[in-house]
Amino acid sequence: MRRGPRTRRALAGCLAALALLTSCTGQDGGDGRTDGAPTPGVPGSAEPGTLRVLASSELSDMKPVLDRVREDTGLTVRLTPIGTLDAVDLLAKGGTEGKYDAVWLSSNDSLRLRPEAAKHIVSETPVMASPVAVGVKDATARKLEWQAGKVTWSQVEQAVADGRLTYGMTDPARSNSGFATLVSVAAALSGAQSALTDADVAKATPRLREFFTGQKLTSGSSGWLAAAYERRGNVDALLNYESVLLGIPGLTVIRPTDGVLTADYPLSTLASSGGATRQDVRRLAEALRTPEMQQEITRTTHRRPVLTSVPPAEGLDTSRRRELPSPGSRSVADGLLDAYENELRRPSRTVYVLDTSGSMAGERLTRLKTALTALTGDFRDREEVTLMPFGSEVKRVATHVVDPADPRAGLDGIRRDTERLTAEGDTAVYTSLEKAYGHLGGGRDAFTSIVLMTDGENTAGTDAAGFDRFYASLSRERQEIPVFPVLFGDSDRKELTHIAELTGGRLFDAREGSLDGAFEEIRGYQ
Repeated sequence: MRRGPRTRRALAGCLAALALLTSCTGQDGGDGRTDGAPTPGVPGSAEPGTLRVLASSELSDMKPVLDRVREDTGLTVRLTPIGTLDAVDLLAKGGTEGKYDAVWLSSNDSLRLRPEAAKHIVSETPVMASPVAVGVKDATARKLEWQAGKVTWSQVEQAVADGRLTYGMTDPARSNSGFATLVSVAAALSGAQSALTDADVAKATPRLREFFTGQKLTSGSSGWLAAAYERRGNVDALLNYESVLLGIPGLTVIRPTDGVLTADYPLSTLASSGGATRQDVRRLAEALRTPEMQQEITRTTHRRPVLTSVPPAEGLDTSRRRELPSPGSRSVADGLLDAYENELRRPSRTVYVLDTSGSMAGERLTRLKTALTALTGDFRDREEVTLMPFGSEVKRVATHVVDPADPRAGLDGIRRDTERLTAEGDTAVYTSLEKAYGHLGGGRDAFTSIVLMTDGENTAGTDAAGFDRFYASLSRERQEIPVFPVLFGDSDRKELTHIAELTGGRLFDAREGSLDGAFEEIRGYQ
């Protein structure tokens, strides 16, 4: 199977994480910070009585608990949210030294698989747990005659095959909740009794192919997945962590009886921390594991307590659960992810609406070309990519398909059209978006989206009100195509936020980070 350089890097991060079970990519909508914590990625200086914690970003829901910890112990916890895979990479590169005191991820499995990351951790204490689950619309569960605690992954597969169930899940190559779900399904459908092998994956592949015909919604984060589910209402279920699903009204939460993977959220001390800081991390872990705090955690977050003496919150199934095996090696996980990306899932179809107005001349255009060229290594087999550069109007429309039989031809075509980009003209944002929607009027069964990159305000063609009227006139099917705007240069945050909110997309900021980083992050939503 084909893997470009960037795809290999993305897969390697997930494979290193293996069963790093988290529901986020660091972009779930909340900043995850408490008590005046710094901007993500800028942890600030150490302060007595303050712990700087690099944390999976879904842990923003722990703020009420951490507020109580501060009251009880005097410890202030500053969470810096990050995607779990990014945290592992940061540890491996030594990027946490002197900047953080502890790491709080959904699982430390990756640290044990990557010695260069593991050496930066000196202790870990599990705090809470959440298994993978299936959240089915109440009405759908009744039609299927499903009851929580009495459904298997095989029954979910059969419902998909019968055309009675569609669902959404996060991208397993970028979100660990998606990866945990993929492993859970593969292990269950293969009947694996121990760590997944290549033979298990091969055995399960025909059933996995059937299973993923039901996936109609993808996302790089659990937060956006839940929002898209509630906005569109066009899928019957969500596959995610139990704690996430219990926070969405109208879902019957099912934990398949043939097994799942579970996150255990260990609080881990960094080797670079001093003796007093290590003692503070230990105090924090002990405070979080008291019966009172365990009760508060399960009540407010729907995660399960790790103390057997504390009962799970109401609504959490207390029956014994089977923990499914993770892949037996990185190569097995590599093959499973590669099969998902390039064979099992629906293909992607994306229009890149690219501002090449006069203000993009020079360094900005160079950065755009560099980012797009790098991105070609991440395009999947069967993917349709359209480049739509614009200035005062759309300059041209170039569409390429990454044919599995000859992927290089499509990728080379994208690179050639990228190199041809020139900067001139005004900035017709809305008119160009309208043309993108027209281009996506029909055709393939695919995950369809529009990426808008602009470095300035709209100065030509249709205005915001005109685009709003245009969007309102679209069919419901086309209105479900999200726009993912990218802030760049002097672009207007308010203007682009409105586009994202109107279309059900999400805003990405390339002004704080890199343009190629923003494009890469969007991949989880395509």
